[in-house]
Amino acid sequence: MEVDGYIRRNEPTWQRLDALTRAARSGPASLPPGELDELVRLHLRVSAQLSTVRTHLRDPELAAYLSGLVGRSNAIVHGTRARSFTAVWYAITRVFPAAVWHDRKPILVATAVFLLAAFSVGTWLAVSPTAVEAVLPAEDRERYIEEEFEAYYSSEPGTTFFARVFANNARVGLLAFGAGVLWGLPTLGILAVNGANVGVAGGLFHAADDAARFWTLILPHGLLELTAVFIAGGAGLRIGWALIAPGDRPRAEALSDAARRSVTIALGLVLVFLAAGLIEGYVTGQPWSAWVRVGIGAGVWAAFLAWVVVAGRAAAARGWTGAIGERMVDDVAPTATPGQHDVVPAPAR
Repeated sequence: MEVDGYIRRNEPTWQRLDALTRAARSGPASLPPGELDELVRLHLRVSAQLSTVRTHLRDPELAAYLSGLVGRSNAIVHGTRARSFTAVWYAITRVFPAAVWHDRKPILVATAVFLLAAFSVGTWLAVSPTAVEAVLPAEDRERYIEEEFEAYYSSEPGTTFFARVFANNARVGLLAFGAGVLWGLPTLGILAVNGANVGVAGGLFHAADDAARFWTLILPHGLLELTAVFIAGGAGLRIGWALIAPGDRPRAEALSDAARRSVTIALGLVLVFLAAGLIEGYVTGQPWSAWVRVGIGAGVWAAFLAWVVVAGRAAAARGWTGAIGERMVDDVAPTATPGQHDVVPAPAR
């Protein structure tokens, strides 16, 4: 069954459920008993339709719309007591990973822009003594490589340093994300400039034949931290692309859909930046073996990638779109009541 036909057939039901939900905003008692019964019936019916859209039609925009409608009516049908643990669990295991998975292409673009800038600048400095001299005089360069770069990670007490690092990383991520509304162009610039800054540091260490110290200081926290920046940049690029190429939808609608998923990513990245800041504050500057420090960072990074890739792909396959506030009633396919014929039959083999 095609999506347009499904929408035409069921839109009156959705509009009626929306109207009843709005009328019951002040509480179920504001509806006459007959309309309250109707709201419950329609809520169950649209829940089944949401499962159909997720499982068979696989239309992200329609799924997001119905998910919001079911969520609002669910608050009326089941009362206002929030299922806090369940909501948080779904947000962590389904909504955020699904949002990252759906945005994987712009995230890869953001990653490529950052790494291209970093490796271009780093390689240029590593092989060109003239470029090295232009960046820093010999005396300042020696002090930076021998003292300042490593001392930075132990320059303050762990808690103070962690708080400052978290604030700075969150600021960069927020800028990369928020700048997407300007067609993504500032986001590309932010990624390129930050990549070039990392390339300058790496290039100076490589030019001084001290590359191992650079990598053992940057990798423990940098793997997770930079991945979070790439994801934030990808979310910003998704917003910019919705403005540039909205497809067959109005530009405002395309922007709204992209923003709902990008906001999910931005909120989830707060926890990721917190984790990266903890590693930078309490692991990177410790006088431990390089293998231990890098191993901790790499282990956390691998766990994060497994989370967003494995859980994200699985959640997307089940119909999760990653839009902010998305939820399922039971995270299982609701069954339509007999006689409603809301389930699309499986294609003939």
